[in-house]
Amino acid sequence: MMVVATEEMAVYCFDTLIAHYSGDQPPLPDFEEGIHPLFVTWKKATNGSEPRLRGCIGTLEARQIVTGFKEYALTSALRDRRFPPIQSKELPYLECTVSILTEYETALNHLDWEVGKHGLIIEFTDPDYNMRRSATYLPEVAAHEGWTHLETIDSLMRKAGYNGTITESLRKKLRVTRYQSTLYTMHYGEYAAYVKKNRGAAPEINGAPIVNGFKPGH
Repeated sequence: MMVVATEEMAVYCFDTLIAHYSGDQPPLPDFEEGIHPLFVTWKKATNGSEPRLRGCIGTLEARQIVTGFKEYALTSALRDRRFPPIQSKELPYLECTVSILTEYETALNHLDWEVGKHGLIIEFTDPDYNMRRSATYLPEVAAHEGWTHLETIDSLMRKAGYNGTITESLRKKLRVTRYQSTLYTMHYGEYAAYVKKNRGAAPEINGAPIVNGFKPGH
């Protein structure tokens, strides 16, 4: 039975982040427990602009998804080193994408995957430091960036921390695992509507409603 990412998983990530700002526990999740690798991605869209990445962290190892989403909702929002922590005033502009990773396969080489279909994990030995390096991109990244196979691979090598010259012989030595994902994206406005419909009240932080221009009372 193939698991799919659902609206309720995205709701739980928003619930978890809002509970963090309130110093509360989130409501119980409304989806079945399972054991899968997963990622949580936060993006921020202001003034109708293209949503920009605000945090993305997950695990390539299978784990229980309830605690997994709870943990990575916060880790990706607050502890992605590429960005400052998301503040509560940003909530109305956020969208959350939950991803569950499936169908891991060893690729024959660095070109043996499809843009838009496969996510990638690369592993290699950095020839300059003789150390292991690895990195991953989720399946939607290459397509969103408009990258070719080679551009994606080279960008992944940089993401892994390799600063030397990228040669064809080094690319050929990469260990590449490809995977697929099922994902669900929810904007804050959709989350607020879901909460109002299913819980009878709009989301709030310590009794203060969350609206555009929302200023937390502290």
